[in-house]
Amino acid sequence: MLIAKEKKNSNIAEYILYMWQIEDILRALNLDIEQVNKHIVSGFQSDEETSKEIYDWYDNLIEMMKQEKVELKGHIQPLKNTVDELTEIHFFLLHKARDQRYHQLVTAAASNLVEFRHKADVDDSVSDVELALNALYGNLMLRLQQKEVNKETVAAMESFSKMIAYLATKYKQMEEENKK
Repeated sequence: MLIAKEKKNSNIAEYILYMWQIEDILRALNLDIEQVNKHIVSGFQSDEETSKEIYDWYDNLIEMMKQEKVELKGHIQPLKNTVDELTEIHFFLLHKARDQRYHQLVTAAASNLVEFRHKADVDDSVSDVELALNALYGNLMLRLQQKEVNKETVAAMESFSKMIAYLATKYKQMEEENKK
């Protein structure tokens, strides 16, 4: 909860990847709040009130996952909505704002996106933004497992990372402008 709040405010892409990881951790713990309490909540060195907030946050997340039937795979609606917002900004930057820097980053990632889409057997209903996030999440999981990644994959992930980082920066700028 604490990390998620900080990431949501500082970098929306990191927030999405973090929350996807939380969903997977909750699945690994069988969406059992007592297991979550034992393995996660108790690990936070916090006062009783904060521990209760953290516990409630995980409990609510588990309930949401159950209600939305994403117990085995998929993502909760708020995360899907955030990915959709990033996709809208992606199209805005490419087609309306004609942002040259972003266009360069997307062009640099394009062949990697095509290749990853083919390897992952994903159709065109999945946006390039979601596809890049999925690739980055998969790469994160490989790194956490300390598995070796070949040079081509590292280069592809770098192109995705640059594209998504730029998009996340634009998202934050737009959020700040909307608050004014």
